[in-house]
Amino acid sequence: MAEPLKEMYNPAFFADMTAAFSQVYPAFDRQTFLKHIYDDQWEGRALKDRMRHITLVLRRFLPEDYRAALDVLKGAAPLLKQYTFHVIFFPDFVEVFGLEDWEASLPALEMFTQYSSAEFAVRPFIIRDVPRMMRQMAAWASHENQHVRRLASEGCRPRLPWAMALPDFKRDPSPILPVLDKLKDDPSEYVRRSVANNLNDIAKDNPDVVIEVLRRWSADATPEVEWIIQRSLRTLVKEGHAEALSLLGFGDGAQITVKALPLTTDSVRMGEALTFGFEIASQADEPQDLMIDYVVYFVKANGKRAPKVFKLSKRQLQPGETLHIQKKHAFKEITTRTYYPGEHAIALKVNGQEFEGLSFNLRMEV
Repeated sequence: MAEPLKEMYNPAFFADMTAAFSQVYPAFDRQTFLKHIYDDQWEGRALKDRMRHITLVLRRFLPEDYRAALDVLKGAAPLLKQYTFHVIFFPDFVEVFGLEDWEASLPALEMFTQYSSAEFAVRPFIIRDVPRMMRQMAAWASHENQHVRRLASEGCRPRLPWAMALPDFKRDPSPILPVLDKLKDDPSEYVRRSVANNLNDIAKDNPDVVIEVLRRWSADATPEVEWIIQRSLRTLVKEGHAEALSLLGFGDGAQITVKALPLTTDSVRMGEALTFGFEIASQADEPQDLMIDYVVYFVKANGKRAPKVFKLSKRQLQPGETLHIQKKHAFKEITTRTYYPGEHAIALKVNGQEFEGLSFNLRMEV
């Protein structure tokens, strides 16, 4: 079994970290620092709690003046360049202690994000002053370093995982759009991926905004922008959003018939896989581009069923052609879903249109 990610904060890392800080700031008390790190709550702390704990302890061992403390951090960061996610406490230090000193904090975040992303740390600054911070994000979008350019997009994602929410941007994402416009043709795939993820976030609350942006971009899209468009629409495509599918070339109202093949069993046990099949027959006189997904209706704790869409394939169906699909869906324990026994269902979804499916029972006994 893989070691928990929180164990990256191990003695080897702390040896390198404290050596770096001692080199930059000889008054740094390595031994006492480690005693405070390994307190009686250390073992029970999750990853983010450990990171914040390091930040808070570190503050006690650096100069009292915030800007002087930043100078120590700036000197230590290059000495720990072999680490990335480990040293996220550098931007976290700015997030916790630097909100009242923007003139010093923003350049520090610009530097620290080149060693460990400041995508979490910028968010309190956005909440404090949206116009000012988004002007900074727009400036960072032109930075020579790809990590800083990515920060301009990643830091203002409305639904960035693990991060504090940006409710203003969930309601009105318009301040984000100029930044994304600026970054859509970025030479770095790392940056373009962030642009797509940001738009996918926006689509969850403001789908019409995303459709409008991407329709404009698609007019003269390069292959790289076409990739952004496809990735930006992944949530809307799963939901069968007609305009999103149309934008990708999968028109609604596919001229097909769909036949669900009989299941080999009417029940499946937890830990096993259900084998299912469908036939898709063309009823058109011309080739049709199809986006083919399947939907599993999972039983919830209240006994009702909720759909979850899974990707299958993109195919072009020729006139008169019949496509045979067979697939296995495994029912195994995962951290993102709790399974409940009862009657589930499975159905096919083509270009956003769902067709009649089949029911089966999930049994929980081993």
